[in-house]
Amino acid sequence: MSHSTQGDEVEKNLHEALGRSQRLGFLGDWPIPEVVEHARVFVAALDGVTGAVIDLGAGGGVPGLVVATDRPDLQLTLLDRRTKRTDFLAQMVRRLDLDGHTKVLAADVDDAIQAGHVGFDAAIARGFGPPEFTLRSAVACVRPGGVIVISEPPSGDRWDPELLRELDVVRTPSDDRVVRFVVGPRAE
Repeated sequence: MSHSTQGDEVEKNLHEALGRSQRLGFLGDWPIPEVVEHARVFVAALDGVTGAVIDLGAGGGVPGLVVATDRPDLQLTLLDRRTKRTDFLAQMVRRLDLDGHTKVLAADVDDAIQAGHVGFDAAIARGFGPPEFTLRSAVACVRPGGVIVISEPPSGDRWDPELLRELDVVRTPSDDRVVRFVVGPRAE
């Protein structure tokens, strides 16, 4: 099988997995090619990141499955508190042959943090929760110097400068469909 044929097969399998997620009600009704294109904005925002990445509220597999497919060099943890979704994600990780570098964790984010699921090199989140909760959760999961990428709504800046100072995060340039932060050094 040629490299491009392999790539086509991987892409087809990814689209099928996300289509199944959509039919189960885990994803909205956007056309799957648009869902994948949007998820690839997260892939681009993770440029330069190495190591371990956590997808907060991985739900239907977006952006986590797309990142895992496009960046096999990263160790991904797909976190969701709903076992119906994590069971689905675990099946898709195996079906897409991502299990060598992707694991699925069924837990509430606060419980995961308490259990020591911290120190990640990056966190990603799409539709996880209110902005402040999402950012606080991501900061708690990511090591100093790590990256946080969160989906942005089509309009408006929802990031309070005071909150960014309090959490010691700096916004860095990114596609306007996501916001990218770098976590500053923290006193331990």
